[in-house]
Amino acid sequence: MTETNTPAAAGVAVQDKRDRTGVSAPAPTQRGSSLMTERGRTTIAGEVVAKIAGMAARELEGVHDFGTGAARAIGAIKGRLGAEDGVTRGISVDVGERQAAVDVNLIVEYGVAIPDLADAVRRNVIAAVERMCGLEVTEVNIAVDDVHLPRQETPSGTDGEPRVQ
Repeated sequence: MTETNTPAAAGVAVQDKRDRTGVSAPAPTQRGSSLMTERGRTTIAGEVVAKIAGMAARELEGVHDFGTGAARAIGAIKGRLGAEDGVTRGISVDVGERQAAVDVNLIVEYGVAIPDLADAVRRNVIAAVERMCGLEVTEVNIAVDDVHLPRQETPSGTDGEPRVQ
């Protein structure tokens, strides 16, 4: 079997294992096993895990936003200044060599069953982080910090006309 490093997107080297016939061997699937090898170690930054967790949690209907009140206020100020609203707001992670733990602060839509949504967010985050990073997710703690209420619509019967003339 021969091993070669081939360039991939964003300058990341991907190890390509081929047997003597030139056929690629399957990549190792056991969690954590590909992060430490006899040829070196792969480290994944906490920011990477946080972005993956944030994107996975955002995929679910019923999740309105993330972060505590202070984090949302700071995000609004950044938005007015033209800064990009971070996908990691409301997400914090602890990353070790083979494991990760994730904390998620959610704002949910009114009417959503919070325990069901929390379970769905937890499952989605675990699946995404374990699949993309090869890290075992030991826990995903979810704090629901607020409920987004539906906007009040114009009362029927007024049709936009002034009340007095």
